[in-house]
Amino acid sequence: MNTRAGQPTSALYGFSSLLLKLLREQKPSGVAFAIDRPEPTFRHDAYPAYKGTRDAVPSELTRQLETLERLLDALGFPRFSVRGFEADDVLATLARELSSAGEHTLIATGDRDMLQLVSPLVQVLFTGQRGKPATLYDEAAVVARFGIPPGRLPVYAALVGDSSDNIPKVKGIGPVAAQKLSLQFADVASLIAHADQIDNPKLRDNIVAHAEQLRASERLIRLRADVPLPDSPRHAALTPESSSATRVLFEELEFKSLIPRLEALLKSAAPRGDTRKRP
Repeated sequence: MNTRAGQPTSALYGFSSLLLKLLREQKPSGVAFAIDRPEPTFRHDAYPAYKGTRDAVPSELTRQLETLERLLDALGFPRFSVRGFEADDVLATLARELSSAGEHTLIATGDRDMLQLVSPLVQVLFTGQRGKPATLYDEAAVVARFGIPPGRLPVYAALVGDSSDNIPKVKGIGPVAAQKLSLQFADVASLIAHADQIDNPKLRDNIVAHAEQLRASERLIRLRADVPLPDSPRHAALTPESSSATRVLFEELEFKSLIPRLEALLKSAAPRGDTRKRP
């Protein structure tokens, strides 16, 4: 997609369409965004090859990311971006704060790493499968999908690796063995400290031999929920002012089909003080 002037807009349109759909279906009382920063994070400092296999961002997408900043400004939802941390860590911190206050939180993401955050008060709406409906994960759904509770996913991933982030697997350990070990041990530290409890001698020796790799991998995989966030509102609702500013930008981007959806949202907006899930 491009405007008549040739400005690429396909990613912006997809983002805007998904956001309006989430607002319509989930009816959140507030919304916040987490944005990655361009600088290396603590994970890159610890492991320079982290995400090293990913392709460079296409130039057309880079141009749209610049306009995304304007779109988020127009929407008026707070966005958080902290040097040295990934957006995933920011979301983990926001989820911890909200759930500690007894508030239900919904994380909308295309990153399966976020599933480790699922708890009684935190759900994840996974939107990463193109052309397929989003999948809502609560604790039962995570167990049904992986066979282990959400909190055990970091040790599981440390064992099987993560090719998308360029995190190596432990050779000789497949998903079945990793699942069993993740059920037996809550984290890598427990796995290594009590390796003598592993019945299979070959598997036990393999774990001991890869102890340092496992420790390093888990540090990369486990999300940080202690990001120093600024002292500012954690979420905001769509307002008449933000809706008007967004409409102006939609007209500039020639998103004519999205304008009626935006206006319909404002008319059916949830009242202030409503405590529903926050994407």
